[in-house]
Amino acid sequence: MILLAGFCILFFLSGLLAPLLVAVVLAYLLEWPTVRLQRIGCTRSWATSIVLVLFAGILLVLVLIVAPVAWQQGINLTRDLPNMLNKLYLYAAGLPRRFPALVDAGIIDVIVENLRGRLSGVGDSLASLVGLMTLMIYLVLVPLMVFFLLKDKDQMLNAVRRVLPRNRGLAAEVWQEMNQQITNYIRGKVLEMIVVGIASWLAFLYLGLNYSLLLAVLVGISVLIPYIGAMLVTIPVIGVALFQWELGTEFWTLLTVYLVIQALDGNVLVPVLFSEAVNLHPLVIILSVVIFGGLWGFWGVFFAIPLATLVKAVVHAWPDATLDETLSR
Repeated sequence: MILLAGFCILFFLSGLLAPLLVAVVLAYLLEWPTVRLQRIGCTRSWATSIVLVLFAGILLVLVLIVAPVAWQQGINLTRDLPNMLNKLYLYAAGLPRRFPALVDAGIIDVIVENLRGRLSGVGDSLASLVGLMTLMIYLVLVPLMVFFLLKDKDQMLNAVRRVLPRNRGLAAEVWQEMNQQITNYIRGKVLEMIVVGIASWLAFLYLGLNYSLLLAVLVGISVLIPYIGAMLVTIPVIGVALFQWELGTEFWTLLTVYLVIQALDGNVLVPVLFSEAVNLHPLVIILSVVIFGGLWGFWGVFFAIPLATLVKAVVHAWPDATLDETLSR
């Protein structure tokens, strides 16, 4: 019943609860430094205030330094898209002459026209992405929510426990596992985004790739979507590199470095950050991204792995609880 009620609330009220979800994610992220400050003698209120001030300072630096550069590079990339598309069209137009049995010129024209039509609306979509009122709500409400979620964490949890049934052995077991899973997942994902984004930016900057900061930000954000994100972000990276260098030595060097970063992320960084916290088959992770992303959009994608872990925890815990109850009777 708890899971069913939570599912219905999130499914029907996900738009209204978006600021709360942002606050919950930030509260999970900032819980670790808050607890560390408490251990050295700070009260919960002072620890929460110090952590939020430091976090706001870091965000302010990012907004004032990183965001303007990335935004300007995004504008420049949008302006260069027609030239990139024309160059792609000229290259694709020569394919029917090279491979007449495999490529049809009519198909190339249809694909290019379709791309032009989609790209023409990119500017309008970006301009209407975030309304002023929504932005003000996030800027005012989210910090307040994060402060109270951190400061009054124990009181809120006790209030929730009083509403739940007393006989909640299965729910308590699943909650303990999921609380640790979500904490590790959010903290690990943020660290992974930072490490992968900075490593990609340094590599792109050293190799002289255009729009290096913008592409590095996209690479960092792509780790939120396992497997699928890495494949999607590879398209603009390769497209910009081809437009800048064609199939020269610089292009192959960049491609090699980029693939090395992705390989290190998947085979070294992820095991170190997550260890066995998320022990799910890759097919299960991909299906979780598709299913929960279709249900809840961005938040479904972001929480796809914890939600899949929740389903796994319930499935594993339920037979044991049922068996224990049967034996006790």
